Amino acid sequence: MPSCRRCDRYFNSWSAYDQHIQMSSSHWMCNECQDDFPSWLGLKEHYVQSPNHHYCQYCDSHFDFASQLQNHYEDEHAYCGSCNRVFKNDVGLHQHNRQSHADVYCISCRRVFRSPSNLHAHLNSSLHRPKDTFCPFNGCGMAFINKSALALHLESGSCRSGVDRRFIDNFVRNNDRSNAITNPARLITAGERGNVQLIATKQSWNGRAYECVLCHSQFRDLTDLNRHLASPRHQEKVYRCPLSSCNAHFVSLSGLCQHIESERCGVAKFKVVKDAMDNIFSKVARLT
Repeated sequence: MPSCRRCDRYFNSWSAYDQHIQMSSSHWMCNECQDDFPSWLGLKEHYVQSPNHHYCQYCDSHFDFASQLQNHYEDEHAYCGSCNRVFKNDVGLHQHNRQSHADVYCISCRRVFRSPSNLHAHLNSSLHRPKDTFCPFNGCGMAFINKSALALHLESGSCRSGVDRRFIDNFVRNNDRSNAITNPARLITAGERGNVQLIATKQSWNGRAYECVLCHSQFRDLTDLNRHLASPRHQEKVYRCPLSSCNAHFVSLSGLCQHIESERCGVAKFKVVKDAMDNIFSKVARLT
């Protein structure tokens, strides 16, 4: 005869026993795991801790997969994915991020980034920085958030003045007499190629695509190959980081500026670097 030890009761059949388990306030059954708990809190704790359940204790909702529960947390609750914690509201999540994720958290935007470098790039974007660096050439009038953006504008040839990357490279080589940001050893070979323009013809077709004979990259159109050849890809890396412990080299002034502004190696804190960059850009401005 079936019996319930917890309730000290006997039943005439197993069906009567099962009905008792399901209906009694002394039994809280997990049908999936076949575990019986003496209270709702015990069953709820089981749902939360068991790897067999994907359960939201705040909504009393079950999900088939962990990914579905994760999406639910992100959509419906103040959830920190890094710590796997749910907070009462967005204010609690905001305070948590300020205290626990300060190195990757933008307070004003309330966004968490994957790395400190990503946060640094975000804080240096136009969302947080004014466009107070103006193109010095007459007839342009465009404004940028930093020197690297201005240098990229000039190197791209999009400035109305007609200034392009070749002009900027020659100008820096002639004015960086102390070689603070240029490598004199590479300037010689770079100068020999400075006035050479690489152009591909239909003879670059290899039967499947247009191929660059220098790096063997393949392109569908001939114009794409020529655009590749006109890029800094195959030029000498004449620009260098002034910090001896860094020794990073770059093919363009904008690349060097981006490196300095990123503060990746700490070179931006040295006055000689700031003076060298300011000197170059002030001379560019005087050209107009």
